[in-house]
Amino acid sequence: MLNPQWLHTFAALVELGSFTRAAERLGLTQAAVSQHVRHLEDALGLLVVRRPRAIELTPAAHALLDYYEAIKAARRRLDARVSDAVEEPGDIGLITPGSIGSALFPLMLEWQVQHPQWKIRHCLAPEPEVLDAVLTNRYDVGIVTVKPDDRRLTAHKFIQDSLELVVPDGAKVRAWSDLKVLGFIDHPDGRAMANRLLSRRFQKDACVGDLPCNGFSNQIALILEFVSRGLGFTVIPHYARAAFAQQGKIEVVESGSPVVDTLWFIYRAEWPLPARCARALRYLEKRLKG
Repeated sequence: MLNPQWLHTFAALVELGSFTRAAERLGLTQAAVSQHVRHLEDALGLLVVRRPRAIELTPAAHALLDYYEAIKAARRRLDARVSDAVEEPGDIGLITPGSIGSALFPLMLEWQVQHPQWKIRHCLAPEPEVLDAVLTNRYDVGIVTVKPDDRRLTAHKFIQDSLELVVPDGAKVRAWSDLKVLGFIDHPDGRAMANRLLSRRFQKDACVGDLPCNGFSNQIALILEFVSRGLGFTVIPHYARAAFAQQGKIEVVESGSPVVDTLWFIYRAEWPLPARCARALRYLEKRLKG
């Protein structure tokens, strides 16, 4: 690898056109400037033809100048990435549970359209996988519903999400018996969510396990497809329900005092969250709350 100081000296010589002026600018002797150029010529061949009042550059010298400019540009890019300059191109790796991810994904697409220098990587995964993906640096930031106690992770409050009882449009739900008639549409967190919410709206000992189960899906986008076709009811988070395309075919039933969960965004504690990721999170939070 060519010595950076030799390159810097050579660039000053070319700019000023004089060994004397290059030495004065750099605080070197003319002999030192000549030595730096000679080291480069030992590696690359003749670079400078000395004339009585000027210097003439060889083709090798022009190639060396291009190389020097490329090195400076690469260093600027490195400095920008290390300092995480906001406008530096890069990707934004986000991993979330499907319940909030279905609401975030279209907003993330809008963000990339507005900022094409940043590429979105968005993964939907269960919370244990979210934690592992952030800890192993596969994603910059994750969103979870329970604040982790792992010292390797930093957690900040993101938004709050509430549970909703969702029934087919026009369904009348006044009593526990009405839910028995409708039947339950289950999902991986369905029973836990339903028991938390329904015990407030109906009897305290309400257990969704006592109701007929009319369907199951582990895909958040498909759960409400059952409900929209009149096949049963379900309990899901607000943002998952709000992301469903056919709102006219479903209905949210008032269920007493709300059941609210705080969502946390997490990232590695050993280094700061990249500025582009922090900026994207602020955008998402503003859009969701707006």
